Order: sequence, then C-alpha cells, then structure tokens
Amino acid sequence: MSDANVKSPFPVFDGHNDTLLKLEIDELKGTKRSFFDRSETGHLDLVRAQEAGFAGGLFAMFVPSNPDQDFSKPFDPKDPANYQEVAQKQAMDFTYRLLERAEQIEAEADGEVVICRSAEENRSAIEAGKMAVSLHIEGAEAIDTEFYALEDFYNRGLRSLGLVWSRENAFGYGVPMAHPASPDIGPGLTGAGRDLVRACNKLGVLLDVSHLNEKGFWDLARITDRPIIASHSNVHSICPSSRNLTDKQLDAIKESDGLVGINFHVPFLRPDGAYARDTHLNIIADHAAYLTDRLGEDGVALGSDFDGCIVPNDLSDVTGLSRLLEVLDARGFSETVIEKIAYKNWISALEKAAA
Repeated sequence: MSDANVKSPFPVFDGHNDTLLKLEIDELKGTKRSFFDRSETGHLDLVRAQEAGFAGGLFAMFVPSNPDQDFSKPFDPKDPANYQEVAQKQAMDFTYRLLERAEQIEAEADGEVVICRSAEENRSAIEAGKMAVSLHIEGAEAIDTEFYALEDFYNRGLRSLGLVWSRENAFGYGVPMAHPASPDIGPGLTGAGRDLVRACNKLGVLLDVSHLNEKGFWDLARITDRPIIASHSNVHSICPSSRNLTDKQLDAIKESDGLVGINFHVPFLRPDGAYARDTHLNIIADHAAYLTDRLGEDGVALGSDFDGCIVPNDLSDVTGLSRLLEVLDARGFSETVIEKIAYKNWISALEKAAA
C-alpha cells in the first residue's frame, strides 16, 4: 500500500457524511471554517475531496438531541442526554439551517458543487467532475405527521430519508450504540411511521434503515415497494453491534434488490467493538467481502460516516479513499466490482428508489 495520498482510480460516491452538521457546529463553537478551504479538522472539504476523487454522496441533515447544547464539549456516546427525543418544530428549524447551508455552498461553488435531484443529475455531475450532493435527512424528527414538511423538503432537493436515528421519534425506534447487542430492541414502526414509508415510496424518496431497530426494519420491509437501503451499516456477524445488520436482514435487503453502504466507524467494524484508531483497513475489506458474498456485487457500496465517526488512522479522512480501494484490490476484488462499490451501485440505488 502506498503512503502518499493519491486520487482514487474511480470516482467515489459515498452513502453518508455529517459534513453539513460539522460545519454548523464549528460555527456555533466560534471556529467557523469554509467548505471551500483545506481544513486540518474534520474529514471532508472541497479541496481534499477534489484531490481524493470524492465525487459526492448523500449529505446528511441530522439534528442532535438538544440542538441548543454547548457544542464545545465532546460528544459522549454513553450519555443518555445525547439520545433524548427532539420536538418536531425544533428539529425542523435546525434541519432548515442545514438545508440552507447546503444551498449556500451550491450557490458559492461556481458550479463545482451541485445539489442533485435524480440519479441522472448525479451521474451527469460526476461525469463533469463536479461534486454531486444528494440531500438526506437522518432521523425524521423534522417531519410532521401530516407530511407537509416532507413535501417542502422534497421540493428543495431531499431524496433520501432515515426514519430514525438512535432514539425514539413519532415514526419508530432507533437502536442504541451498544456492543455486543442485538438490533432487536423495542417495538416496530408506529402508524405514522408506516404512513411515512408509503409517502416516501410515492415521492420516490430513498428509505434508509441504518439506525432502525429490527422490528421496525421488518415493518418497513413488509410495506415498501422499493429496494431496502442501509446507507451506513455493517455486518453483525463480524461486529455484533446493535447498529449492524443480521444475516436475516441482509437476506431481506438482497431479496429487495437493495444495498448496504459500509460504515467506517471503527466500533462498528471491529469484532471487539473497540474505539481503536489503529484498526487496519483489512477489516473494511472483511465486511465488503461478506456483504458481496451475501448480497452480490450490486448490493455493496460505501457509507463512510465522514465527519460523524472515528475512522481508522490508515484512512484518516477523505484523502485516504484510494488506500481503501488498494486494499480491496489486494484482497482480490476485481476492477469491475471495485468500480461498482466506489460509485456505480449508489447511482443505481438512487435510480431504483425513484422509479
């Protein structure tokens, strides 16, 4: 594996990042930075993305529990306060701030960043060397149960939605960040959650089951008429975190012609669940191999969780993507399959979600 950061041999379209939230929090902390400048903090900015061959992805709009908190304090994954429910109006207002941030980036990018509303727009942006941004809501607290907000967000570019984060809301129940633990925690979707699945199907909004508990997963699987997508989740049989997917869930995703984006967060990768930055990139290849065997080569992609997770030191940030693809190559993945994992499978998933 080379030590230098080099451009990926293929464009990389990534299924999940929290960069909009990271930029918002940096401003709230008084350490405002520009997405257009190289930064020594965070995982993603336009300069590093262009160097790395990062072509775009699903940019999440996530509302932390207590959006008015002091963000100068580090996030504690074991603090129950970080998993409290968020009121719909408060969540909606915060989500609009993140949406406006994405729109501002597009407006200031001189055509280098494009908010895309279809698979074809994503494909065209990638071919033109622009960053393709697909807007995603992670945890549907911002959506009212009459779905007026859903329609407005859709009209402004929303094309992907996760019903829950790792907390309860009006639509369902999320899984905790627990290890070892089963995702079979709590009841299934609420009536409003089932209605939200149908509303997203009607609009052509991709539905993301990452963070959803197992009963909610099976409720969604019974209702949806589109492929089941997990934007940033891994294999429970390798790493028994409640955030990961069991073999039965993976089989249901395959049956639906769905997709799993591999999460780079080290506690969701390692069998021991340790928060260890010295984790080797081979563990990502382990998950990729398992998923390819279980789902087929069209069902596996990347879902980094950049700017929302702890990545292995060998990856470091977006500039390490080429090193990851080198590891996949060394493990015997063909060039065709690596290209699918890098970006083609995500474009196909967005196309099928909107069909």
